[in-house]
Amino acid sequence: MNHKPDNLSSCNVSNHLKRMAEIRPHKRAVVCPVAHDKYGRVAYSHLTFQQLDRESDYYAYGLEKAGLKQGTRTVLMVKPGIEFFALTFAIFKVGAVPVVVDPGMGISRMLRCLEESHPNTFIGIPIAHALRKLRPKYFKTVKTCITVGRRWFWGGLTLKDIRHKSNKPYNIAKTRQNDTAAILFTTGSTGPAKGVVYTHGTFDAQIRHIKFHFNITSDEIDLPTFPLFALFDPALGMTAIIPDMDPAKPGFVNPEKIIESIMNQGVTNMFASPALLNRVGRYCKDKGLTLPSLKRVISAGAPVSPSNIKRFASTLCNGIEVHTPYGATEAMPVISIGSYEILSETAKLSKKGYGICVGRPVGDLEVRIIEITDNPIKEWSDDIILQDGDTGEITVSGDLVTRQYFRKPEADALSKIKEGNKIWHRMGDLGWMDKKGRIWFCGRKNHRVITKNGFMLTIPCEAIFNNHPMVFRSALVGVGYPPNQKPVICIELEQYRKQKRKKLIKKELLELAKSSVLTKDIESILFHKAFPVDIRHNSKIFREKLAKWAEKKV
Repeated sequence: MNHKPDNLSSCNVSNHLKRMAEIRPHKRAVVCPVAHDKYGRVAYSHLTFQQLDRESDYYAYGLEKAGLKQGTRTVLMVKPGIEFFALTFAIFKVGAVPVVVDPGMGISRMLRCLEESHPNTFIGIPIAHALRKLRPKYFKTVKTCITVGRRWFWGGLTLKDIRHKSNKPYNIAKTRQNDTAAILFTTGSTGPAKGVVYTHGTFDAQIRHIKFHFNITSDEIDLPTFPLFALFDPALGMTAIIPDMDPAKPGFVNPEKIIESIMNQGVTNMFASPALLNRVGRYCKDKGLTLPSLKRVISAGAPVSPSNIKRFASTLCNGIEVHTPYGATEAMPVISIGSYEILSETAKLSKKGYGICVGRPVGDLEVRIIEITDNPIKEWSDDIILQDGDTGEITVSGDLVTRQYFRKPEADALSKIKEGNKIWHRMGDLGWMDKKGRIWFCGRKNHRVITKNGFMLTIPCEAIFNNHPMVFRSALVGVGYPPNQKPVICIELEQYRKQKRKKLIKKELLELAKSSVLTKDIESILFHKAFPVDIRHNSKIFREKLAKWAEKKV
Protein backbone atom coordinates (compact mmCIF):
# COMPACT_ATOMS: atom_id res chain seq x y z
CA MET A 1 0.00 0.00 0.00
CA ASN A 2 1.57 3.26 -1.06
CA HIS A 3 0.64 6.88 -1.74
CA LYS A 4 -0.30 7.53 1.88
CA PRO A 5 -0.74 11.28 2.44
CA ASP A 6 0.51 12.74 5.71
CA ASN A 7 -1.93 14.04 8.30
CA LEU A 8 -1.40 17.68 7.35
CA SER A 9 -1.92 17.33 3.60
CA SER A 10 -5.14 18.32 1.83
CA CYS A 11 -7.54 15.40 1.45
CA ASN A 12 -11.20 15.36 0.43
CA VAL A 13 -13.00 12.19 -0.60
CA SER A 14 -14.85 14.05 -3.37
CA ASN A 15 -11.53 14.50 -5.22
CA HIS A 16 -11.84 10.86 -6.31
CA LEU A 17 -15.03 11.72 -8.19
CA LYS A 18 -13.39 14.80 -9.73
CA ARG A 19 -10.52 12.64 -10.95
CA MET A 20 -12.86 10.10 -12.56
CA ALA A 21 -14.75 12.93 -14.28
CA GLU A 22 -11.46 13.97 -15.85
CA ILE A 23 -10.12 10.58 -16.96
CA ARG A 24 -13.39 8.70 -17.71
CA PRO A 25 -15.95 11.50 -18.27
CA HIS A 26 -18.42 9.48 -20.35
CA LYS A 27 -18.40 6.29 -18.32
CA ARG A 28 -21.66 5.71 -16.44
CA ALA A 29 -21.29 6.49 -12.75
CA VAL A 30 -24.77 5.74 -11.39
CA VAL A 31 -27.56 3.72 -13.03
CA CYS A 32 -31.05 3.53 -11.48
CA PRO A 33 -34.16 1.56 -12.50
CA VAL A 34 -36.99 4.08 -12.94
CA ALA A 35 -39.87 2.28 -14.65
CA HIS A 36 -41.16 -0.83 -16.43
CA ASP A 37 -42.85 -0.90 -19.81
CA LYS A 38 -45.99 -2.91 -20.62
CA TYR A 39 -43.88 -6.02 -21.22
CA GLY A 40 -42.16 -5.72 -17.84
CA ARG A 41 -38.85 -4.54 -19.32
CA VAL A 42 -36.82 -2.20 -17.11
CA ALA A 43 -36.05 1.38 -18.08
CA TYR A 44 -32.98 2.97 -16.49
CA SER A 45 -31.77 6.50 -15.79
CA HIS A 46 -28.10 7.29 -15.38
CA LEU A 47 -25.41 9.93 -14.89
CA THR A 48 -21.89 9.69 -16.28
CA PHE A 49 -18.94 10.58 -14.06
CA GLN A 50 -18.78 13.97 -15.73
CA GLN A 51 -22.51 14.54 -15.15
CA LEU A 52 -22.38 13.35 -11.52
CA ASP A 53 -19.44 15.63 -10.81
CA ARG A 54 -21.29 18.55 -12.41
CA GLU A 55 -24.56 17.81 -10.54
CA SER A 56 -22.75 17.62 -7.22
CA ASP A 57 -21.11 20.96 -8.05
CA TYR A 58 -24.54 22.52 -8.65
CA TYR A 59 -25.77 21.23 -5.30
CA ALA A 60 -22.56 22.27 -3.54
CA TYR A 61 -23.08 25.87 -4.69
CA GLY A 62 -26.65 25.75 -3.42
CA LEU A 63 -25.74 24.15 -0.09
CA GLU A 64 -23.09 26.77 0.52
CA LYS A 65 -25.59 29.53 -0.25
CA ALA A 66 -28.05 27.86 2.17
CA GLY A 67 -25.49 28.21 4.94
CA LEU A 68 -23.58 24.92 4.92
CA LYS A 69 -19.85 25.15 5.50
CA GLN A 70 -16.98 23.02 6.65
CA GLY A 71 -18.03 20.97 9.67
CA THR A 72 -21.81 21.48 9.31
CA ARG A 73 -23.41 18.23 10.49
CA THR A 74 -26.07 17.31 7.94
CA VAL A 75 -28.64 14.55 8.26
CA LEU A 76 -29.16 12.89 4.89
CA MET A 77 -32.30 10.76 4.59
CA VAL A 78 -32.66 10.12 0.88
CA LYS A 79 -33.41 6.85 -0.91
CA PRO A 80 -30.59 5.23 -2.91
CA GLY A 81 -30.49 6.82 -6.35
CA ILE A 82 -28.99 9.59 -8.43
CA GLU A 83 -29.86 12.39 -5.98
CA PHE A 84 -28.41 10.39 -3.08
CA PHE A 85 -25.01 10.26 -4.83
CA ALA A 86 -25.07 13.87 -6.06
CA LEU A 87 -26.04 15.24 -2.64
CA THR A 88 -23.53 13.15 -0.72
CA PHE A 89 -20.62 14.29 -2.86
CA ALA A 90 -21.92 17.87 -2.75
CA ILE A 91 -21.81 17.73 1.05
CA PHE A 92 -18.25 16.38 0.90
CA LYS A 93 -17.25 19.17 -1.52
CA VAL A 94 -18.54 21.84 0.85
CA GLY A 95 -16.63 20.17 3.69
CA ALA A 96 -19.85 19.54 5.61
CA VAL A 97 -20.39 16.28 7.50
CA PRO A 98 -23.17 13.89 6.42
CA VAL A 99 -24.83 12.03 9.28
CA VAL A 100 -25.94 8.60 8.08
CA VAL A 101 -28.43 6.59 10.16
CA ASP A 102 -30.06 3.36 9.00
CA PRO A 103 -33.84 4.03 9.09
CA GLY A 104 -34.41 0.30 9.34
CA MET A 105 -33.19 0.26 12.95
CA GLY A 106 -36.62 1.46 14.05
CA ILE A 107 -38.01 4.96 14.51
CA SER A 108 -37.28 5.41 18.23
CA ARG A 109 -33.65 4.25 17.97
CA MET A 110 -33.12 6.26 14.80
CA LEU A 111 -34.47 9.41 16.45
CA ARG A 112 -32.11 8.96 19.42
CA CYS A 113 -29.17 8.64 17.02
CA LEU A 114 -30.17 11.78 15.13
CA GLU A 115 -30.58 13.71 18.37
CA GLU A 116 -27.14 12.59 19.57
CA SER A 117 -25.51 13.86 16.38
CA HIS A 118 -26.69 17.45 17.05
CA PRO A 119 -27.35 18.12 13.34
CA ASN A 120 -27.43 21.63 11.90
CA THR A 121 -29.06 20.73 8.56
CA PHE A 122 -31.71 18.19 7.58
CA ILE A 123 -31.96 16.94 3.98
CA GLY A 124 -34.62 14.31 3.39
CA ILE A 125 -37.58 12.97 1.48
CA PRO A 126 -41.08 14.18 2.48
CA ILE A 127 -41.80 11.34 4.91
CA ALA A 128 -38.54 12.08 6.74
CA HIS A 129 -39.54 15.74 7.15
CA ALA A 130 -43.00 14.69 8.34
CA LEU A 131 -41.29 12.68 11.07
CA ARG A 132 -39.14 15.71 11.91
CA LYS A 133 -42.24 17.84 12.40
CA LEU A 134 -44.07 15.18 14.42
CA ARG A 135 -41.10 14.63 16.75
CA PRO A 136 -39.57 18.13 17.00
CA LYS A 137 -37.72 17.58 20.29
CA TYR A 138 -35.18 15.36 18.50
CA PHE A 139 -34.30 18.10 15.99
CA LYS A 140 -33.84 21.18 18.18
CA THR A 141 -30.42 21.94 16.68
CA VAL A 142 -31.61 21.90 13.04
CA LYS A 143 -31.53 25.34 11.42
CA THR A 144 -31.70 24.51 7.70
CA CYS A 145 -34.18 22.13 6.06
CA ILE A 146 -34.13 20.90 2.46
CA THR A 147 -36.85 18.67 1.01
CA VAL A 148 -35.99 16.14 -1.70
CA GLY A 149 -39.37 15.82 -3.40
CA ARG A 150 -42.63 17.61 -2.74
CA ARG A 151 -42.64 20.00 0.22
CA TRP A 152 -45.84 19.66 2.24
CA PHE A 153 -46.82 21.76 5.27
CA TRP A 154 -43.33 22.67 6.46
CA GLY A 155 -41.06 25.49 5.36
CA GLY A 156 -37.49 25.43 4.20
CA LEU A 157 -35.90 24.84 0.83
CA THR A 158 -36.46 22.26 -1.89
CA LEU A 159 -33.92 20.43 -4.01
CA LYS A 160 -34.87 22.69 -6.92
CA ASP A 161 -34.07 25.75 -4.76
CA ILE A 162 -30.51 24.66 -4.10
CA ARG A 163 -29.60 23.41 -7.59
CA HIS A 164 -27.50 26.35 -8.78
CA LYS A 165 -26.12 25.87 -12.28
CA SER A 166 -22.68 27.29 -12.93
CA ASN A 167 -20.11 27.00 -15.68
CA LYS A 168 -17.34 27.13 -13.10
CA PRO A 169 -16.33 23.98 -11.19
CA TYR A 170 -16.97 24.24 -7.47
CA ASN A 171 -13.86 24.88 -5.39
CA ILE A 172 -13.69 21.82 -3.14
CA ALA A 173 -13.06 22.55 0.53
CA LYS A 174 -9.42 22.16 1.56
CA THR A 175 -10.12 19.55 4.20
CA ARG A 176 -7.27 17.54 5.69
CA GLN A 177 -6.65 13.92 6.62
CA ASN A 178 -7.88 14.26 10.20
CA ASP A 179 -10.90 16.47 9.44
CA THR A 180 -14.27 14.82 10.06
CA ALA A 181 -15.86 13.67 6.79
CA ALA A 182 -18.95 11.80 8.04
CA ILE A 183 -20.67 10.32 11.08
CA LEU A 184 -21.90 6.79 10.38
CA PHE A 185 -24.04 5.09 13.00
CA THR A 186 -23.68 1.43 13.84
CA THR A 187 -26.85 -0.67 13.70
CA GLY A 188 -26.77 -1.27 17.43
CA SER A 189 -27.31 -4.99 16.85
CA THR A 190 -25.10 -5.86 19.84
CA GLY A 191 -25.61 -2.76 21.99
CA PRO A 192 -26.59 0.90 21.73
CA ALA A 193 -26.03 2.43 18.28
CA LYS A 194 -23.00 4.74 18.21
CA GLY A 195 -21.89 7.42 15.79
CA VAL A 196 -18.54 6.48 14.27
CA VAL A 197 -16.40 9.47 13.25
CA TYR A 198 -14.97 9.02 9.75
CA THR A 199 -12.24 11.40 8.60
CA HIS A 200 -11.34 12.13 4.99
CA GLY A 201 -8.19 10.13 5.67
CA THR A 202 -10.26 7.14 6.80
CA PHE A 203 -12.25 7.13 3.56
CA ASP A 204 -9.09 7.60 1.51
CA ALA A 205 -7.44 4.62 3.22
CA GLN A 206 -10.51 2.44 2.73
CA ILE A 207 -10.63 3.24 -0.97
CA ARG A 208 -6.94 2.36 -1.39
CA HIS A 209 -7.22 -0.89 0.56
CA ILE A 210 -10.37 -2.06 -1.23
CA LYS A 211 -9.00 -1.23 -4.69
CA PHE A 212 -5.66 -2.91 -4.03
CA HIS A 213 -6.88 -6.01 -2.20
CA PHE A 214 -9.72 -6.90 -4.60
CA ASN A 215 -7.83 -5.74 -7.71
CA ILE A 216 -10.64 -3.45 -8.84
CA THR A 217 -10.09 -1.99 -12.31
CA SER A 218 -11.55 1.05 -14.07
CA ASP A 219 -13.92 -0.97 -16.27
CA GLU A 220 -15.90 -2.48 -13.38
CA ILE A 221 -19.68 -2.42 -12.85
CA ASP A 222 -20.95 -2.90 -9.31
CA LEU A 223 -24.27 -4.00 -7.83
CA PRO A 224 -24.12 -2.63 -4.26
CA THR A 225 -27.08 -4.09 -2.38
CA PHE A 226 -26.13 -2.07 0.72
CA PRO A 227 -26.56 1.70 0.09
CA LEU A 228 -23.63 2.86 2.24
CA PHE A 229 -21.17 0.72 0.28
CA ALA A 230 -22.54 2.20 -2.96
CA LEU A 231 -20.84 5.49 -2.07
CA PHE A 232 -17.44 3.85 -2.56
CA ASP A 233 -18.20 3.11 -6.22
CA PRO A 234 -17.62 6.58 -7.73
CA ALA A 235 -14.40 6.89 -5.73
CA LEU A 236 -13.28 3.43 -6.94
CA GLY A 237 -14.19 4.28 -10.53
CA MET A 238 -16.92 1.65 -10.69
CA THR A 239 -20.35 2.11 -12.22
CA ALA A 240 -22.98 1.68 -9.48
CA ILE A 241 -26.15 -0.15 -10.52
CA ILE A 242 -28.81 0.63 -7.91
CA PRO A 243 -30.75 -2.62 -7.31
CA ASP A 244 -34.53 -2.77 -7.41
CA MET A 245 -35.04 -3.83 -3.78
CA ASP A 246 -35.86 -2.64 -0.28
CA PRO A 247 -32.38 -2.06 1.22
CA ALA A 248 -33.79 -2.64 4.72
CA LYS A 249 -34.91 -6.19 3.81
CA PRO A 250 -32.10 -7.95 1.92
CA GLY A 251 -33.22 -11.31 3.30
CA PHE A 252 -36.56 -10.95 1.47
CA VAL A 253 -35.24 -9.67 -1.85
CA ASN A 254 -36.85 -10.81 -5.11
CA PRO A 255 -34.05 -12.93 -6.67
CA GLU A 256 -35.35 -12.32 -10.19
CA LYS A 257 -34.79 -8.57 -9.87
CA ILE A 258 -31.22 -9.02 -8.62
CA ILE A 259 -30.44 -11.46 -11.43
CA GLU A 260 -32.11 -9.14 -13.95
CA SER A 261 -29.80 -6.29 -12.88
CA ILE A 262 -26.72 -8.50 -13.16
CA MET A 263 -27.68 -9.79 -16.60
CA ASN A 264 -28.96 -6.48 -18.04
CA GLN A 265 -26.00 -4.39 -16.93
CA GLY A 266 -23.13 -6.88 -17.17
CA VAL A 267 -22.35 -6.53 -13.47
CA THR A 268 -18.78 -7.57 -12.59
CA ASN A 269 -18.81 -6.98 -8.83
CA MET A 270 -21.58 -7.58 -6.29
CA PHE A 271 -21.77 -6.87 -2.58
CA ALA A 272 -24.40 -8.98 -0.80
CA SER A 273 -25.24 -9.73 2.79
CA PRO A 274 -25.25 -13.46 3.69
CA ALA A 275 -29.07 -13.37 3.74
CA LEU A 276 -29.28 -11.99 0.20
CA LEU A 277 -26.56 -14.37 -0.98
CA ASN A 278 -28.55 -17.28 0.42
CA ARG A 279 -31.80 -16.21 -1.22
CA VAL A 280 -30.34 -15.55 -4.67
CA GLY A 281 -28.08 -18.61 -4.50
CA ARG A 282 -30.99 -20.95 -3.74
CA TYR A 283 -32.99 -19.47 -6.61
CA CYS A 284 -30.10 -19.89 -9.07
CA LYS A 285 -29.56 -23.47 -7.95
CA ASP A 286 -33.26 -24.34 -8.34
CA LYS A 287 -33.41 -22.76 -11.82
CA GLY A 288 -29.99 -23.97 -12.98
CA LEU A 289 -28.78 -20.39 -13.59
CA THR A 290 -25.22 -19.09 -13.83
CA LEU A 291 -23.97 -15.49 -13.60
CA PRO A 292 -21.08 -15.32 -16.09
CA SER A 293 -20.40 -11.56 -15.96
CA LEU A 294 -19.40 -11.55 -12.28
CA LYS A 295 -15.66 -11.25 -11.57
CA ARG A 296 -16.05 -11.30 -7.79
CA VAL A 297 -18.74 -11.49 -5.12
CA ILE A 298 -18.21 -9.89 -1.70
CA SER A 299 -20.34 -10.93 1.26
CA ALA A 300 -20.10 -9.38 4.72
CA GLY A 301 -22.14 -8.13 7.65
CA ALA A 302 -22.27 -11.48 9.47
CA PRO A 303 -20.56 -14.88 9.27
CA VAL A 304 -21.20 -16.62 5.95
CA SER A 305 -21.77 -20.36 6.22
CA PRO A 306 -19.69 -22.66 3.95
CA SER A 307 -22.91 -24.14 2.52
CA ASN A 308 -24.11 -20.66 1.53
CA ILE A 309 -20.74 -19.91 -0.08
CA LYS A 310 -20.62 -23.24 -1.91
CA ARG A 311 -24.13 -22.80 -3.28
CA PHE A 312 -23.48 -19.33 -4.66
CA ALA A 313 -19.98 -20.17 -5.92
CA SER A 314 -21.59 -22.83 -8.13
CA THR A 315 -23.34 -20.03 -10.06
CA LEU A 316 -20.02 -18.36 -10.93
CA CYS A 317 -17.74 -19.16 -13.87
CA ASN A 318 -14.02 -19.71 -14.47
CA GLY A 319 -12.94 -20.01 -10.85
CA ILE A 320 -14.48 -16.71 -9.73
CA GLU A 321 -14.57 -16.51 -5.94
CA VAL A 322 -16.90 -15.36 -3.20
CA HIS A 323 -14.88 -13.14 -0.84
CA THR A 324 -15.90 -12.80 2.80
CA PRO A 325 -14.12 -9.74 4.26
CA TYR A 326 -14.33 -9.17 8.00
CA GLY A 327 -14.72 -5.79 9.63
CA ALA A 328 -17.12 -3.40 11.34
CA THR A 329 -18.39 0.14 10.91
CA GLU A 330 -15.40 1.23 13.01
CA ALA A 331 -12.85 -0.53 10.77
CA MET A 332 -13.50 -2.13 7.38
CA PRO A 333 -12.24 -4.18 5.67
CA VAL A 334 -9.80 -5.69 8.19
CA ILE A 335 -9.38 -9.32 7.14
CA SER A 336 -10.42 -11.28 4.05
CA ILE A 337 -10.51 -14.77 2.56
CA GLY A 338 -11.79 -16.28 -0.69
CA SER A 339 -14.17 -19.17 -1.28
CA TYR A 340 -11.49 -21.47 -2.76
CA GLU A 341 -9.51 -21.56 0.50
CA ILE A 342 -12.71 -21.83 2.54
CA LEU A 343 -14.21 -24.75 0.59
CA SER A 344 -10.95 -26.64 0.07
CA GLU A 345 -9.50 -26.24 3.54
CA THR A 346 -11.19 -24.31 6.34
CA ALA A 347 -14.86 -25.32 5.97
CA LYS A 348 -14.29 -28.86 7.24
CA LEU A 349 -12.59 -27.43 10.35
CA SER A 350 -15.43 -24.96 10.90
CA LYS A 351 -17.87 -27.88 11.02
CA LYS A 352 -15.82 -29.36 13.87
CA GLY A 353 -16.09 -26.17 15.94
CA TYR A 354 -12.84 -24.37 15.15
CA GLY A 355 -14.77 -21.17 14.37
CA ILE A 356 -15.11 -19.45 11.01
CA CYS A 357 -11.85 -18.62 9.26
CA VAL A 358 -12.09 -15.00 8.10
CA GLY A 359 -8.62 -14.96 6.56
CA ARG A 360 -5.50 -12.81 6.78
CA PRO A 361 -5.15 -9.06 7.44
CA VAL A 362 -5.77 -6.79 4.44
CA GLY A 363 -2.71 -4.87 3.20
CA ASP A 364 -0.48 -3.64 6.01
CA LEU A 365 -3.12 -3.63 8.74
CA GLU A 366 -1.99 -5.07 12.06
CA VAL A 367 -4.23 -7.62 13.79
CA ARG A 368 -3.52 -8.99 17.27
CA ILE A 369 -5.40 -11.32 19.64
CA ILE A 370 -5.42 -10.02 23.22
CA GLU A 371 -6.61 -11.26 26.62
CA ILE A 372 -10.36 -11.25 27.20
CA THR A 373 -11.62 -8.53 29.51
CA ASP A 374 -14.77 -6.44 29.69
CA ASN A 375 -12.86 -3.51 31.20
CA PRO A 376 -11.21 -0.54 29.44
CA ILE A 377 -7.55 -0.84 28.45
CA LYS A 378 -6.00 2.63 28.57
CA GLU A 379 -2.53 1.91 27.16
CA TRP A 380 -1.32 -0.78 24.80
CA SER A 381 1.15 -3.35 26.10
CA ASP A 382 2.54 -6.38 24.28
CA ASP A 383 1.99 -8.30 27.53
CA ILE A 384 -1.73 -8.62 26.69
CA ILE A 385 -1.07 -10.32 23.32
CA LEU A 386 -1.91 -14.03 23.33
CA GLN A 387 0.04 -16.79 21.64
CA ASP A 388 -1.12 -18.30 18.34
CA GLY A 389 -3.92 -20.78 18.99
CA ASP A 390 -5.22 -19.06 22.12
CA THR A 391 -8.68 -17.48 21.99
CA GLY A 392 -9.01 -13.81 22.85
CA GLU A 393 -10.37 -10.51 21.57
CA ILE A 394 -9.54 -9.41 18.03
CA THR A 395 -7.88 -5.98 17.78
CA VAL A 396 -6.74 -4.02 14.74
CA SER A 397 -4.59 -0.99 14.01
CA GLY A 398 -4.02 0.82 10.71
CA ASP A 399 -4.87 3.80 8.56
CA LEU A 400 -8.51 2.80 7.96
CA VAL A 401 -9.26 2.30 11.66
CA THR A 402 -11.51 5.05 13.05
CA ARG A 403 -10.16 6.77 16.13
CA GLN A 404 -13.31 7.73 18.04
CA TYR A 405 -17.07 7.79 18.39
CA PHE A 406 -19.02 11.04 18.25
CA ARG A 407 -19.23 12.44 21.78
CA LYS A 408 -19.05 8.99 23.40
CA PRO A 409 -15.98 9.05 25.70
CA GLU A 410 -17.21 6.00 27.62
CA ALA A 411 -17.47 4.01 24.37
CA ASP A 412 -14.01 5.24 23.32
CA ALA A 413 -12.60 3.98 26.63
CA LEU A 414 -14.07 0.51 26.09
CA SER A 415 -13.19 0.18 22.39
CA LYS A 416 -9.95 2.10 21.82
CA ILE A 417 -6.44 1.43 23.13
CA LYS A 418 -3.74 4.08 22.73
CA GLU A 419 -0.15 3.29 21.73
CA GLY A 420 1.51 6.67 21.27
CA ASN A 421 -0.21 8.25 18.24
CA LYS A 422 -1.48 4.86 17.14
CA ILE A 423 -4.96 3.57 17.99
CA TRP A 424 -5.91 -0.09 18.41
CA HIS A 425 -9.61 -0.80 17.95
CA ARG A 426 -11.14 -3.63 19.97
CA MET A 427 -13.54 -5.38 17.59
CA GLY A 428 -15.65 -6.83 20.41
CA ASP A 429 -15.24 -10.23 18.71
CA LEU A 430 -13.45 -13.31 19.99
CA GLY A 431 -11.14 -15.41 17.86
CA TRP A 432 -7.70 -16.93 17.49
CA MET A 433 -4.80 -16.90 15.03
CA ASP A 434 -3.45 -20.07 13.44
CA LYS A 435 0.14 -20.84 12.38
CA LYS A 436 -0.58 -19.52 8.87
CA GLY A 437 -1.50 -16.08 10.18
CA ARG A 438 -5.23 -16.59 9.59
CA ILE A 439 -7.85 -15.34 12.03
CA TRP A 440 -10.70 -17.62 13.14
CA PHE A 441 -13.84 -15.81 14.31
CA CYS A 442 -15.63 -17.41 17.28
CA GLY A 443 -18.42 -14.95 18.08
CA ARG A 444 -19.10 -11.69 19.90
CA LYS A 445 -17.43 -11.18 23.25
CA ASN A 446 -20.69 -10.18 24.96
CA HIS A 447 -22.41 -13.29 23.58
CA ARG A 448 -20.11 -15.76 25.34
CA VAL A 449 -21.94 -17.97 27.82
CA ILE A 450 -20.14 -18.13 31.17
CA THR A 451 -20.89 -21.34 33.08
CA LYS A 452 -19.44 -22.95 36.19
CA ASN A 453 -17.17 -24.99 33.88
CA GLY A 454 -15.83 -21.97 31.95
CA PHE A 455 -17.03 -19.96 28.97
CA MET A 456 -18.66 -21.24 25.78
CA LEU A 457 -18.44 -19.45 22.42
CA THR A 458 -21.34 -19.08 20.01
CA ILE A 459 -19.84 -19.87 16.60
CA PRO A 460 -17.90 -23.06 17.56
CA CYS A 461 -20.82 -24.50 19.54
CA GLU A 462 -23.42 -23.65 16.90
CA ALA A 463 -21.33 -25.33 14.21
CA ILE A 464 -21.88 -28.72 15.84
CA PHE A 465 -25.67 -28.38 15.58
CA ASN A 466 -25.55 -26.82 12.11
CA ASN A 467 -24.20 -30.14 10.82
CA HIS A 468 -27.70 -31.58 11.12
CA PRO A 469 -29.34 -31.54 7.65
CA MET A 470 -32.64 -30.13 8.96
CA VAL A 471 -31.05 -27.20 10.81
CA PHE A 472 -31.07 -23.88 8.96
CA ARG A 473 -29.19 -22.12 11.76
CA SER A 474 -28.68 -22.30 15.51
CA ALA A 475 -27.92 -19.84 18.29
CA LEU A 476 -26.24 -20.42 21.65
CA VAL A 477 -27.61 -18.28 24.49
CA GLY A 478 -27.14 -18.22 28.23
CA VAL A 479 -29.98 -18.31 30.75
CA GLY A 480 -29.26 -16.88 34.17
CA TYR A 481 -26.27 -14.86 35.33
CA PRO A 482 -22.50 -15.37 34.99
CA PRO A 483 -20.66 -17.35 36.18
CA ASN A 484 -23.52 -19.82 36.51
CA GLN A 485 -25.34 -19.43 33.21
CA LYS A 486 -27.17 -22.37 31.71
CA PRO A 487 -26.29 -22.94 28.02
CA VAL A 488 -29.32 -23.24 25.73
CA ILE A 489 -29.25 -23.87 22.00
CA CYS A 490 -32.03 -22.34 19.87
CA ILE A 491 -32.79 -24.02 16.56
CA GLU A 492 -34.36 -22.61 13.40
CA LEU A 493 -35.25 -25.43 11.02
CA GLU A 494 -35.04 -25.27 7.24
CA GLN A 495 -38.17 -23.49 6.01
CA TYR A 496 -38.91 -25.99 3.31
CA ARG A 497 -38.64 -28.98 5.65
CA LYS A 498 -41.61 -30.53 7.40
CA GLN A 499 -41.30 -29.75 11.08
CA LYS A 500 -43.43 -32.62 12.40
CA ARG A 501 -40.36 -34.65 13.40
CA LYS A 502 -39.21 -32.24 16.11
CA LYS A 503 -38.99 -34.91 18.83
CA LEU A 504 -36.72 -37.06 16.68
CA ILE A 505 -34.67 -34.06 15.56
CA LYS A 506 -34.25 -32.95 19.17
CA LYS A 507 -33.01 -36.42 20.14
CA GLU A 508 -30.51 -36.38 17.27
CA LEU A 509 -29.31 -32.89 18.22
CA LEU A 510 -28.71 -33.95 21.82
CA GLU A 511 -26.64 -36.86 20.52
CA LEU A 512 -24.64 -34.41 18.42
CA ALA A 513 -24.09 -32.27 21.53
CA LYS A 514 -22.69 -35.23 23.48
CA SER A 515 -20.32 -36.08 20.61
CA SER A 516 -18.26 -32.86 21.02
CA VAL A 517 -16.28 -31.58 23.97
CA LEU A 518 -17.51 -28.08 23.00
CA THR A 519 -21.20 -28.87 23.49
CA LYS A 520 -21.32 -31.78 25.95
CA ASP A 521 -22.79 -29.54 28.68
CA ILE A 522 -25.77 -28.44 26.55
CA GLU A 523 -28.96 -30.22 27.59
CA SER A 524 -31.61 -27.68 26.57
CA ILE A 525 -32.77 -27.34 22.96
CA LEU A 526 -35.53 -24.96 21.88
CA PHE A 527 -37.11 -24.63 18.44
CA HIS A 528 -37.79 -21.09 17.17
CA LYS A 529 -39.88 -20.31 14.11
CA ALA A 530 -37.65 -17.49 12.77
CA PHE A 531 -34.71 -15.88 14.56
CA PRO A 532 -34.76 -12.11 15.08
CA VAL A 533 -31.98 -10.59 12.95
CA ASP A 534 -30.36 -7.21 12.37
CA ILE A 535 -31.97 -4.68 10.05
CA ARG A 536 -28.94 -3.72 8.00
CA HIS A 537 -27.98 -7.16 6.67
CA ASN A 538 -30.79 -9.44 7.93
CA SER A 539 -28.01 -11.84 8.97
CA LYS A 540 -26.73 -11.07 12.49
CA ILE A 541 -28.78 -12.99 15.02
CA PHE A 542 -30.20 -10.92 17.89
CA ARG A 543 -29.04 -13.34 20.57
CA GLU A 544 -30.06 -10.91 23.33
CA LYS A 545 -33.70 -11.22 22.24
CA LEU A 546 -33.40 -14.99 21.91
CA ALA A 547 -31.91 -15.19 25.41
CA LYS A 548 -34.95 -13.42 26.90
CA TRP A 549 -37.28 -15.71 24.93
CA ALA A 550 -35.32 -18.80 26.03
CA GLU A 551 -35.42 -17.74 29.67
CA LYS A 552 -39.22 -17.79 29.60
CA LYS A 553 -39.26 -21.17 27.87
CA VAL A 554 -36.69 -22.86 30.10
